[in-house]
Amino acid sequence: MQKKILNIIGAGRVGKTLGRLWHEAGVFNVCGILNNSLNSASEAADFIGAGRAVTSMKDLPPADIFQITMPDDDIENITHALLQSEILREGNIVFHCSGALPSAVFGVLQEKNVFVASIHPVKSFADSMQTIESFSGTWCGVEGDKSALEILRPAFEKLGAKLFSINIENKTLYHTGSVFACNYIPALIEAGLSCFEKAGINRNQASEILKPIIEETVENIFKSSPKDALTGPISRGDMKVVKRQQEALDQWDRDYAELYKILGKRTVALADNG
Repeated sequence: MQKKILNIIGAGRVGKTLGRLWHEAGVFNVCGILNNSLNSASEAADFIGAGRAVTSMKDLPPADIFQITMPDDDIENITHALLQSEILREGNIVFHCSGALPSAVFGVLQEKNVFVASIHPVKSFADSMQTIESFSGTWCGVEGDKSALEILRPAFEKLGAKLFSINIENKTLYHTGSVFACNYIPALIEAGLSCFEKAGINRNQASEILKPIIEETVENIFKSSPKDALTGPISRGDMKVVKRQQEALDQWDRDYAELYKILGKRTVALADNG
């Protein structure tokens, strides 16, 4: 069977990483690549090892599938530009990789008998080469038209992805869960490092000190549960310690003080109820 042709609109870290995975696995024939500039699109094509950089939507070649891997705020505008370009054909598939937006953002395309979907890899794409090496086993949240998913599900499975369905009505909360569990961890660790620095401890040494306990905590969460992984003054009921820490933060940094208070309330609830 002839490989389906894929155009990539948005070839940043996610777009170019998936593009290379498609190419190396022989899943799709990567063809047109449109990015913010011709230079960045050319760099993405070099990274992927396939595809041709173009400067505008109308320069994209005919394709079976269009991968939209732009920032969420740009997807609606890209959708209308894609529609106005008149390059879409009946039966084409258009999908995005946003965890926050539903495939329904492509509603105007569905009216033209184009099949739409959303496939969201729950994975960090901070380092493209590392992501390529470790993508197999990645969980991906999926939703969209049945006809689109009949093609995209097996395509992602060939990359080693593990797929799960998302309740589209609560998709924003699903993505918020990822933000809480992943994106806010660096901010929390930064708060911890800042407290160490305020106490006169060099940042590099502070990182070395905190690394083992952070890794042990994460390991314990997934060995058992968040409640069972709890340690520290709240889990022990040392509320005088909590009060002193809150007062120290109140005097030093209001933002950290507010963060400590909010997280403290949630931690008390977790310790009490699980």
